[in-house]
Amino acid sequence: MDQCVGAAARLPESDRKDLAIQALARSETVSDLAARHGVSRKFVYQQTHKAVAALDDAFLSATPDHEVLFEVAVTKTWLRQVIVGLALICHSSYRGVVEFMRDLLGLPVSIGTVHQVLQSATRQADIINRQQDLSGIRVGLHDEIFHGATPVLAGVDANSTYCYLLAAEQRRDADTWGVHLLDAAQQGLDPDDTIADAGQGLRAGQKAAWGDTPCHGDVFHIQRQCEGLANTLARLAKGTTSRRQTLQAKAGRGGQRGPDDQLATQLALARQTEAQAHGLARNIRTLTQWLSHDVLALAGPAQATRLMLFDFIVEELVRREPADARRIRPVRVALQNQRDTLLAFRRAR
Repeated sequence: MDQCVGAAARLPESDRKDLAIQALARSETVSDLAARHGVSRKFVYQQTHKAVAALDDAFLSATPDHEVLFEVAVTKTWLRQVIVGLALICHSSYRGVVEFMRDLLGLPVSIGTVHQVLQSATRQADIINRQQDLSGIRVGLHDEIFHGATPVLAGVDANSTYCYLLAAEQRRDADTWGVHLLDAAQQGLDPDDTIADAGQGLRAGQKAAWGDTPCHGDVFHIQRQCEGLANTLARLAKGTTSRRQTLQAKAGRGGQRGPDDQLATQLALARQTEAQAHGLARNIRTLTQWLSHDVLALAGPAQATRLMLFDFIVEELVRREPADARRIRPVRVALQNQRDTLLAFRRAR
């Protein structure tokens, strides 16, 4: 250690600078640099930190904080752009826009004004969107999202993620979907196929507008539904464990009891319920993993094997349905009804 300290003290300033540069460049490890110069690793880090601080100082602006960097011509158009930018780029709420305009620009703006500006920008964007050529879209992704309780019909190009449909409507039935898809067809939209969930209005609207254009199943929603079931059953199983542990602790505090004791009976029943709940949760989790990894994954077995596995999963759900029909039956019915559409993507490859 003394030798290292002595070597560091004798090291010229130019060598210290070269040492820091080499450490920053990572041309050698810190340990190799320290050994080659006969100094400690701590000394190498100290010189590196000095070099970093010097670089930071060199690149920091020398302009005082109060000096004017540039001026902006504030017009009504510019203010409208600020409002739109805050909403779309910064994802600000209406009230956030009002506070920004008031606190930073000293300009009082009402929530109604913000809404009016955004609606005006929406109308202008709609005009531009209706002029786009949609003939290059080969696969369309359709879904229904919600703004509060208002359904929003959405359509996205699978390749570019360009959103060619985003319409807030009072209904999401076949007529509403059909009208919007016919409007998109006027702009050249004629995809080879689409992907959507099992929404009846969506699918009926596409069939009415586009005839035999295939609409493959959206595996995301059914996978999320199955994952939700597995997670719910896992939480219920943990609850049975907690109840069994509570009874077991109570029985332990009560001392040794006879076989006919009520608490002992409750504990035995709790253990049986716990075992059944955990067994059911494990089985559903396994079936969910098979569905996601082996049946609905893009890469995987041949179509015949997928169909066989799919049917097997449904049969296993039928077997376990009596254990919790309220939760398992909706998932089983959804899988059963969507079998062909969910696996259509494999046939289309």
